[in-house]
Amino acid sequence: MYRPQKAPMGWNSWDCYGASVTEDIVRKNAEFMAENLKEYGWEYIVVDIQWYEPGAVSHEYRPFVRLCMDEYGRLLPAPNRFPSSADGKGFAPLAEYIHSLGLKFGIHIMRGIPRQAAMDDTGILGSDMTAGEVARFNSICAWNPDMYGVDVSKDGGKAYYESIFKLYASWGVDLIKCDDICRELPHEEEELKVLAEALDNCGRDMVLSLSPGPALIEKAELYKEISNMWRITDDFWDDWKLLYAMFERAEKWSIHAGAGHYPDADMLPIGPIKQDYDKSNRTAFTEDEQITMMTLWSIIRSPLIIGGEMTGFDDFTMGLLTNEDILRMHRNSRHAHQVFRRDINGSEFVVWCAASSEGGMYVALFNIGEADAKIQLPLSELEINIPVNATELWSGQSGDVSDSVDVILPRHGARVFYLNTV
Repeated sequence: MYRPQKAPMGWNSWDCYGASVTEDIVRKNAEFMAENLKEYGWEYIVVDIQWYEPGAVSHEYRPFVRLCMDEYGRLLPAPNRFPSSADGKGFAPLAEYIHSLGLKFGIHIMRGIPRQAAMDDTGILGSDMTAGEVARFNSICAWNPDMYGVDVSKDGGKAYYESIFKLYASWGVDLIKCDDICRELPHEEEELKVLAEALDNCGRDMVLSLSPGPALIEKAELYKEISNMWRITDDFWDDWKLLYAMFERAEKWSIHAGAGHYPDADMLPIGPIKQDYDKSNRTAFTEDEQITMMTLWSIIRSPLIIGGEMTGFDDFTMGLLTNEDILRMHRNSRHAHQVFRRDINGSEFVVWCAASSEGGMYVALFNIGEADAKIQLPLSELEINIPVNATELWSGQSGDVSDSVDVILPRHGARVFYLNTV
């Protein structure tokens, strides 16, 4: 299977537009990324859920409306929202445009076959069976009304998955975010395996991203075997309680990051978000909380997927996403793990470290308590017994350290150092 050499970096439409994103919005964000972020490694543009629903207007789903679909039960982009898809072109013209910018294109799909296809009993490309014969009517998503599960013990079920991935390959898709599958194991495990096999055999390299979380730790080896990224949390939003909880999830999952497969802490809800509700909405995270988020995601090598409307980014947000030292850590961090989590000087501190593939060590210090406080981290805690040079990656400040790394951290704030021998 395809194994990307770094954790994917890109943009996804969900945090900002829910199910309602349009082609014009996607193109404008792609153009912004190409002009301002591509040189830093950002490359994926991903259209999230319900691109096939003509009347989608928000993060909410309209139940049991007619969807855009071909005669084989394969969902198609709604032409009123994605005009270039008209006349059966699908996402091919949009993908071609995004590729022309030097970027990659991704789409969201739901596990299964459309309920509409099952009710219409459409044919299945490459099979004598029909959608009604392969649909599992007792396998439904708890939060989205579009799909039934697929009986992959039947040849028609396998043929259906083969048919949709061949369609996506013909469009030029580079990333598939498959939903209603990650936390549904083990009872949907066979469907996931057939889906992944169909993707592998479609003739095009595609990243496979599994959602939603929380993923099951006992299925870690399966996720690593058949996918490139899997969600370790349910939807992550701009709420400190969710960021606080991510430290425990990161500790549990960090050992499973490796070459071509990455635990996914979910999207970065930064800049303008939830624009379908209110155009004035911006992230509720403070600047310190955003630094904490970006530091944690980067040291554990989570995929970095922007959730906000990029054309509305301010200087601070751009600084988060273009800090070359932080992004180098994201590429080069290896074997990240939590060193300790303690109460120190009236606040709660977490320390992480990771080896760098270029030599040296990354050390991240987080104040996840409710008061500003000082932390003194002896080098002995990191099992270092010689002086080092310490460069703080957010500020760029550098100096030699012989005994301890000392820093005053604001509440919910973080600093991260690159340590190298003097």
